[in-house]
Amino acid sequence: MQRKAYVPGIAALLAAVLAGCTGGSGDGATADDSNPGQPGVTTEAAEPGRYRTLPEPCGVVGDKTLDALLPGIEEITDEEQREKAYAGEPTLAYDTDRKVGCSWKVESADATDHLSVDFERVVSYDNAVSDDDQAEQLFAQQVEAADLPEPVVSESGSESAPESESGFAPESGAASESGAPSATASPGASSGPPSGSASGSASGSASGSATGDASSGPSAELQPRLLDDLGDEAFVDDELSASGSTAKRRTVTVAFRTSNVVVTIEYAEQSATLGVVPDSEEMQDMARKLASQLADSLGG
Repeated sequence: MQRKAYVPGIAALLAAVLAGCTGGSGDGATADDSNPGQPGVTTEAAEPGRYRTLPEPCGVVGDKTLDALLPGIEEITDEEQREKAYAGEPTLAYDTDRKVGCSWKVESADATDHLSVDFERVVSYDNAVSDDDQAEQLFAQQVEAADLPEPVVSESGSESAPESESGFAPESGAASESGAPSATASPGASSGPPSGSASGSASGSASGSATGDASSGPSAELQPRLLDDLGDEAFVDDELSASGSTAKRRTVTVAFRTSNVVVTIEYAEQSATLGVVPDSEEMQDMARKLASQLADSLGG
């Protein structure tokens, strides 16, 4: 009697276990497969970005580059002060794996120059959006904030390309080796079509001198624009401003994205003399050269 009572009990227990293992196939357990967005269902995460760390920002700009960008640095006679000027000032950062920066400011007899370099590593917290895509969205916002003008279109219907001696043309991608402006590279002095500005009245002017109508900003080929020879995408901005009767201040910004890292360079110069305007071509040339160096250091 005990044996006959034990066997049905075991059979009932096995039946209950088997029902628990297989019964889900007929009572809605397949809902996870039909609803991939439900919790508990694993989906393939978007590809992570190429970069996991950022460089040391105050060490990525070499002394020779700083000599060219900040000419007053070599005029500093005090050795300790000069070393401090070369070292730069790191930007306050709470997460150096995500955002870092460094800035330099040097005064000379002719002008005050300021340089800043910022790196931002973009990380997406959405499994459906890759780090690169998130960085692309962020860079698009940066381009929109720059409010770049429409490209200048020639009579043939194609966009005009910069063709200055410093090699700004996106097709060439290479800037002049010297980093110094040419005394004959005056906008408006070429034999090509007029740029529409009044800069043609100044020819053979020295670096930093006033060229044409200072309020008109850079000539057509040097206008703020997108660049196609730097990183995955890039742009250059150029702004000339003045406050009251003070000397003119020009700020050139070059920003580019390589994978999930966005790099922004801001190079500004304010002349010490009224009526003297910092040279747009020279400043853009040097800022773009630095951007190329940083892109190479990132391997992009």
